[in-house]
Amino acid sequence: MAGKGSEIRESGKATALGTFAGRLMQAWSATLRFEIIDRCGLTRPGGIPGPVIYCLWHNRIFTMPAAWKKSCGKHRQAVVLTSASHDGAALARAVGVFGIGSVRGSSSRRGVAALVGMRKALREDTDVCVTPDGPRGPKHIVQPGIIKLAESTGVPIVPIHVTYSSCRELKTWDRFAIPAPGSRVRVIFDEVLAVPGGLSEDDFETWRRRLEEIMLRGANPTSDHLR
Repeated sequence: MAGKGSEIRESGKATALGTFAGRLMQAWSATLRFEIIDRCGLTRPGGIPGPVIYCLWHNRIFTMPAAWKKSCGKHRQAVVLTSASHDGAALARAVGVFGIGSVRGSSSRRGVAALVGMRKALREDTDVCVTPDGPRGPKHIVQPGIIKLAESTGVPIVPIHVTYSSCRELKTWDRFAIPAPGSRVRVIFDEVLAVPGGLSEDDFETWRRRLEEIMLRGANPTSDHLR
């Protein structure tokens, strides 16, 4: 019998809160000015054949469902990895408002089941979105799970960078950012990162650090600021 640590947590409160949050994200995003920069062809139908693994920092979740639906939602399917907690249930409901599915689990709960679920989605040509520093941090540190997934499936990673012209950062572990109404949001789908199979321990760490460096550059742009 599975222990409580392996259970997916659901509740009526989480369901209602998540649906409300999704509707709020929709309404809020309608006020924003999105700029989509596609460096890999993802937003063009047939631009990338087969599924991809999206890599997005946890504190940039708020606007990504709307940006994805606007740029990719008509020709791609996607699921998001969310935790097995009540917070994960709420997030699953929120992204569901945008037509995005979910795989429940994390490194701290149901990790193996989550990996199986993500592999299944990829086999069905469904993109998978992972926040590599979530759900509990540390902030802006890539955990090894996303590299394991890419290595074992042969599916490329697409780093996603989201920047805001104006935003408020909450007092959470990740400094969760919410853009100001009417502000500009730049979303960059970066060049794909193809992780080879059969990596040694040292090579695995090299690829993990490489992805982390790419993501950090996107989180801390030094030029071409939003106006």
